[in-house]
Amino acid sequence: MQIKKFDSINVVPFIDIMLVLLVIVLITATFVAKGIIPVDLPTSKTATKQNSKKNLTITIKENGDILFDKVKVLKKDIIIELSKHDIKIPVHINCDKDAKFDLFVSVLDSLEEKKFRNLGIITKKN
Repeated sequence: MQIKKFDSINVVPFIDIMLVLLVIVLITATFVAKGIIPVDLPTSKTATKQNSKKNLTITIKENGDILFDKVKVLKKDIIIELSKHDIKIPVHINCDKDAKFDLFVSVLDSLEEKKFRNLGIITKKN
């Protein structure tokens, strides 16, 4: 009986398995990041409350209502309401597609006037 010489390793099955594992890890990480997978955290007597970075959500409705975190604000009071928040806080703007563009621009002007820089416009993916 002859012994065959072992010249190379076929790595194609190994790559296939690694790609499948990579897909599983990425999908699971996405669910955990979005909070879809509930996690029951352990308790500790010495735990401290973590300061989570709060954000400000500004909503502009089709009928012209402007809401700051679900609290209705008049157009003339936008600057006063913005003064209550830190300028480093992330601001998310939800604007109805049928809302007047004038309201959107006035909100952006107010944010610029108060020197808010961390802005995001929330949209829906097609």
